Amino acid sequence: MRHAFTLGLDFGTTSVRAIVVDTRDGRIAGTHVCPYPSGDQGVWLDPHDVHLARQHPGDYLVGLEVAVCGALDEAAGWPGFARERVVGIGVDTTGSTPLPIDASCRPLALDPRWQAHPAAQAWLWKDHTGAAQAAAITATAAAHAPHLLAPIGGTYSSEWFWSKIWRCLEVAPDVFEAAASWVELADYIPAVLTGVRDTRAIVRGVCAAGHKALYSPAWGGLPDHAFLARLDPRLAALRPRLFDVAHPPDRPAGTLCAAWAGRLGLSAETVVAVGAFDAHYGAIGAGIRVGTLVKIIGTSTCDCAIAPAGDHVPDIPGICGIVDGSILPGFLGIEAGQSAVGDLLKWWVEGVCEGDASLHDHLTREAAALAPGQSGLVALDWNNGNRTILVDPRLAGLLVGQTLHTSRAEIYRALIEATAFGARAIVERLVERGIPIDRVVCCGGIAEKNDLFMQIYADVLGHPMLTAGSPQTPALGSAVSAAVAAGVFPGFDEAQAAMVHDGSRTFTPRDGARAVYDELYGVYREMHDVFGAVAGARAALPTVMKRLLDLRERVVAAQRGGAA
Repeated sequence: MRHAFTLGLDFGTTSVRAIVVDTRDGRIAGTHVCPYPSGDQGVWLDPHDVHLARQHPGDYLVGLEVAVCGALDEAAGWPGFARERVVGIGVDTTGSTPLPIDASCRPLALDPRWQAHPAAQAWLWKDHTGAAQAAAITATAAAHAPHLLAPIGGTYSSEWFWSKIWRCLEVAPDVFEAAASWVELADYIPAVLTGVRDTRAIVRGVCAAGHKALYSPAWGGLPDHAFLARLDPRLAALRPRLFDVAHPPDRPAGTLCAAWAGRLGLSAETVVAVGAFDAHYGAIGAGIRVGTLVKIIGTSTCDCAIAPAGDHVPDIPGICGIVDGSILPGFLGIEAGQSAVGDLLKWWVEGVCEGDASLHDHLTREAAALAPGQSGLVALDWNNGNRTILVDPRLAGLLVGQTLHTSRAEIYRALIEATAFGARAIVERLVERGIPIDRVVCCGGIAEKNDLFMQIYADVLGHPMLTAGSPQTPALGSAVSAAVAAGVFPGFDEAQAAMVHDGSRTFTPRDGARAVYDELYGVYREMHDVFGAVAGARAALPTVMKRLLDLRERVVAAQRGGAA
């Protein structure tokens, strides 16, 4: 194998990150981050609609060039590096983040006519304005096409492709009519790099199509004309202008076009891999295998697992999809997640407490000094709705048990615990449906920097929590995919063996903490099921506060006894 390098591009919620990876061992030769220049930390918001979240497509192009050139410049000093040795580029993005494009594949927002129109922007993953449309898609499919819902857990989400497009049609029909097609960000960036100028020539990835757009070869691709016409005849008319086939991550999307080869200083023979979502390529970069749950922890959390494609995997209510080839070829990709994790802590520290990163550190230290159950608090982690297992964006957060003595650190810890309880609900749903989980690998800045967070998760889930070997797992997974697409390795097994390594830290469950958290989780599930409107839910809500007070008193008494 010649000494080759690949680029991994990670288009996140607030920035673009590029890494140059040495394919011999997966080490990062260069990296650069470019924050998006528009909006509020890259996101267009509307003070009159808290559910709206958009991004300007021009930010992606600026970020692409700045991040890649910066990473390549940093790699210049790496032993054996040369730009002509960059053989592949892989791309991961947030999702579902679709954007309307014209007939030449240019985003409508780059046209002066539409540049300030909110509906002409990219509809960011956390845009929930299409909640009513998502509910209507779910109801219509349940009545007329239940096969569409079976692989996605039974409920279509407002975070996904069709609900956003339908919302655009209803609130901005002029934008909808101006769009020749729509494309996921994960497919748009490879199309840009390969110089696609015909919407039908865009190579679509099965990751985005299968998990967010109701795509499956089992029913001929996207939902058929008849189903879409039940929603709105104009959606049915759009279908022929979208796509018929979507591809797994081992397929090249093409090679670098002359224009971008010149801008980046790379060869026009550089292969561009099919794009995928950040969590799915992050799972590859974390070393996913059967029995491993990978948690990509950021503003939200995405959980990924795999099962051999030949296995019978039953439908799993509430998950985000079971899609053949969405993570690794030959395996079913299984996705779940939570809508607010890092965002939940950010809301408390920066929004309510008006602090910054130093306050995060301060509250973490104070919260670490508390014992499980000592605060007498339990919270629901739904400040941005529930992604899994309830799939309901119209849910909100809840904090129970606060008194006049409750501190900021106690609430900070209760919010971490709430996200851990939500994660446990997901794990239990997967395991009860036959998906084996024997280890949990965590990726992202929180996993790398916050030991309290990781220990709480280990105690709540009852599984060792491992950190990934790379702090940049989505970008690394993208670089691994690029290495496979470029032919550096014959397949993902060989590529992962060379380029992906386990982390050095493991957080082990503690028996005493686990017992307390089992009790708290019971309270959490009572509130989760009742406020989440789970059929048949029963809860002793009138006793919740007293039970939390009793638990707090027991914990405090045990601490005093130990001190004595």
